[in-house]
Amino acid sequence: MKIEHVALWTQQLETVRAFYEKFFNGRSSSRYTNPKTGFTSYFLSFEDGARLELMQQPDIFGAVSPTEQMGFTHLAMSLGSETAVDELTNRLHRAGYHIVSQPRTTGDGYYESVILDPDGNRIELTV
Repeated sequence: MKIEHVALWTQQLETVRAFYEKFFNGRSSSRYTNPKTGFTSYFLSFEDGARLELMQQPDIFGAVSPTEQMGFTHLAMSLGSETAVDELTNRLHRAGYHIVSQPRTTGDGYYESVILDPDGNRIELTV
């Protein structure tokens, strides 16, 4: 079994798509639009086959109930080496993105840094 894709809502569809394309080499599908609802989305494919769906709809403006705020807390992207984690963290910092934590070895043995995407979603950059 494998996770086919993970989806997230955004009010900055093009900005978030460009972020994942530029920094994570995501390959974007064509933009899908449902003319009846105004729903638009892209699927971004990554080298290992995982996909990220970015979605936007005019009447979705964040959580509509406390239960919708619960759930996934971060996306972890494996970069393959400590050097790659260091380099991408520095590149994102130079580009003006918020670095939550610099590269380090965590107590459970993972080498990682944590950054925020344009919508403030936490991304762990790991080996």
